[in-house]
Amino acid sequence: MALTVVAIIVISLASVGPLVYRLITDPGIRTGGINAENAIPAATGVDGHWKLVPGSGANTTGVGFTFNEVLPGERKSTSGSTYEVTGFLDVTDGALTTGEVVADTTAIRTDIEKRDINVRRNILHTDEFPTATFRVSGPIDLSALPDDGTVTGVEVPGVLTLHGTSRDVTPTLDILRTGERVIVAGVLTVNRTDYNIHTPEFVAATIAEEGEINIRLVFEK
Repeated sequence: MALTVVAIIVISLASVGPLVYRLITDPGIRTGGINAENAIPAATGVDGHWKLVPGSGANTTGVGFTFNEVLPGERKSTSGSTYEVTGFLDVTDGALTTGEVVADTTAIRTDIEKRDINVRRNILHTDEFPTATFRVSGPIDLSALPDDGTVTGVEVPGVLTLHGTSRDVTPTLDILRTGERVIVAGVLTVNRTDYNIHTPEFVAATIAEEGEINIRLVFEK
């Protein structure tokens, strides 16, 4: 689920001049958390095979990145997202036993085409690594998930594979059961160097090694 490291692209690959400044300061497109404003009680049990679906409105499935950089006299952040995401969850006797989410890194978008192209070609090398994957390390007890349309946090240990490198991670994710859906969202902090993402720093800015993977996933049986 992708993709923090994409962040670094702006610094080393943008053209010199006003375009550079725009590329490294534009906020981009961020994948947000759960919007529970219109949540209703769950209409189905938690057990079963849950398939990732596109979602709708404020709760659209997406995976993305956010990174921070320091410019002279100020700090900025930039985000990008992909909505080309597939996956599933299997829950048996109240326990999440298996699950996988695969994000298409070739479809990452910020809101500047030049930056998007640089991400794909020069940083994530999507010709060689076209996906980022998160696989659940179960079982995970979900029996206490509320069914009244409220959000709760759950630790979800798993393996994140990004840029061809796999690492164990344990994000705490928000989970909402609402109607026929389960919505999962959260932020996973990653260090780009752990995934062999290395780029030179642009003279005018410093990019933090740590960034975020932003996650919002909608599942239905």
